[in-house]
Amino acid sequence: MAKTLLVTGGSRGIGAAVARHAAADGYDVALTYADDSAAARSVVDEIEAAGRRAVALRADVAREADVVAVFAALDDFFGAPDAVVLNAGITGSFARVDELDIAMLERVLAVNVTGAFLCAREAVRRMSTAHGGRGGAIAFVSSRAASLGSPGEYVHYAASKGAVNTLTIGLAKEVAREGVRVNAIAPGLIATEIHARAGRPERLGRIAAAVPMERAGTADEVAAAILWIVSPAASYVTGAILDVGGGR
Repeated sequence: MAKTLLVTGGSRGIGAAVARHAAADGYDVALTYADDSAAARSVVDEIEAAGRRAVALRADVAREADVVAVFAALDDFFGAPDAVVLNAGITGSFARVDELDIAMLERVLAVNVTGAFLCAREAVRRMSTAHGGRGGAIAFVSSRAASLGSPGEYVHYAASKGAVNTLTIGLAKEVAREGVRVNAIAPGLIATEIHARAGRPERLGRIAAAVPMERAGTADEVAAAILWIVSPAASYVTGAILDVGGGR
């Protein structure tokens, strides 16, 4: 029986890299996307060309109905997942705390925090032995921003990822006896389009010098860490937050 992995926000960046790496590791893959159906379709096509099954599902993870629908579709396509990677997230606009727009703040918290809780809830309901599941692994994609604070840029985003870290630790303890491992990966400065989408395409070059390894990381490097942490090779790892930030 093939292994199955769900990755939210899987149409680009780290999420797309996770989808590709998962397929290479023998998983059938379900991915969600918010609006770019063409990018999602491209990832699905790559996976299918590599001989694995894949499906793309449109969802706003901040909406409970969308999350419930994604997991119901996953049940129909593949059954209960072996691994769930909760990657969907947004930075919001760059702003100091005293410049925050309430609509933007609420949206960041809705996607990054409420979305993480909703997806984790549905994953546990399918994986936990207390619910008749066979166990599994959940990986949240957090951020080094949660520890660094991101002053003058996006403290709101950093705080949302701090909440994800707390969710990781608490949920890991909650379901450890039920066959479910829960961990987080905290990427640092990674070369994806998220910086340009937030309005600062120059950010990579400006900050790279502050990274001890003197470069930005790649989505593939983050994906490799995620695939390790959901794999049997990490069978005694739960409640961990693994930094992938070049030492920063």
